[in-house]
Amino acid sequence: MGSATETALAEIRFNRPSLEGRELAYIKQAVEAGHTSSAGPFSARAAEVLRAATDARDVLLTTSCTAALELSAMLLDLQPGDTVIVPSFTFSSTALAFAREGARIKFCDIEPETLGLDPQHLDALLDDSTRAVVPVHYAGVACDMQGVHEALAGRGDVDIIEDNAHGLFGRWRGRPLGSLGRFSTLSFHETKNFVCGEGGALIINDDLDVDRARVLYDKGTNRRAFLLGQVDKYSWKDTGSSFGLADTLAAYLYAQLERRYEILGKRRTVFDRYTELLSPHAEEHGYRLPVVPEDCEQAYHMFYVLLPDRPTRDAVLASMRASGVHPTFHYVPLHSSEGGRRFAAEPGDCPVTDDISARLLRLPFHNNLTQTQSERVVAAFLDGLNNRATLEKPA
Repeated sequence: MGSATETALAEIRFNRPSLEGRELAYIKQAVEAGHTSSAGPFSARAAEVLRAATDARDVLLTTSCTAALELSAMLLDLQPGDTVIVPSFTFSSTALAFAREGARIKFCDIEPETLGLDPQHLDALLDDSTRAVVPVHYAGVACDMQGVHEALAGRGDVDIIEDNAHGLFGRWRGRPLGSLGRFSTLSFHETKNFVCGEGGALIINDDLDVDRARVLYDKGTNRRAFLLGQVDKYSWKDTGSSFGLADTLAAYLYAQLERRYEILGKRRTVFDRYTELLSPHAEEHGYRLPVVPEDCEQAYHMFYVLLPDRPTRDAVLASMRASGVHPTFHYVPLHSSEGGRRFAAEPGDCPVTDDISARLLRLPFHNNLTQTQSERVVAAFLDGLNNRATLEKPA
């Protein structure tokens, strides 16, 4: 149950990042050791945890998941006329990173179960211009990767880049999310499962990409070769940028990763509690809870509810916020956004994305959401639905 200090009037925020281990001690240690910029000892420790967890060939910690996506886009060497396929139901960074490198974007619809990339629509979008596909594992549940692989059968010229911002430590058919394509990207933004304020990582799954990725990562220089004693000085070799995560932030991240099993356990408890409290009322009110296929081990990134229609979603959202409980919606479809229309290779139609975006409601979800708070969230949610039903009854 909740603590005695919790009050009925306390605001329940959508997200609350928390200290879970030795975050502050490690930051202090990094500062006192005198290496606070990127590529320090805590960066190495955090990268090794991630490398082992994803079976990666190499891991580069970055300032954000956006930066990791941008680095992956640079490594593709995109040419004029190339297109990249991304789901319309995702954050702008998934498409932006490739648009910045000159690709035209094709927006793929999602399938209604996992809310991941729809393989049938993907198959219809593929043509000779396609250079890469970027699946998103929404809510930390693997999208239909079997369908994606079948659509790409015989197309060795099309790379898979997983946007795994939600899915660290999730699995698909026993394989780690992030190990299913040429590259994958991670996020450590304060809204994610494992945080350091702002941060990300590029997961490299092919040995042939490691050396060039390191050059681009080090501002286009062969600094890594110099540090390994392979050259007597380093110089500018290629394009690139300043992607590295400060070691003070890596120290914070490493402390979180040390507690990964405890954090995932806490999040699973919150997810299971919501499921238990909400399932008995789903049929009565016509809402749907998240779907997790049998071949998926989810990462417990969020808990969402699909309501019958947009007016109901918006009414419940407003009602809950008025009661001091703060849920939120999620992605606005990219295919119909101003930026999406600007960078699209062709006009797109994504009806499932439009439908899901209008009906989806995310409930407050974080590591230390108590049972009392969860119960209050569910009560506010059901009150919002009951109020909506009362207003709709004929006089």
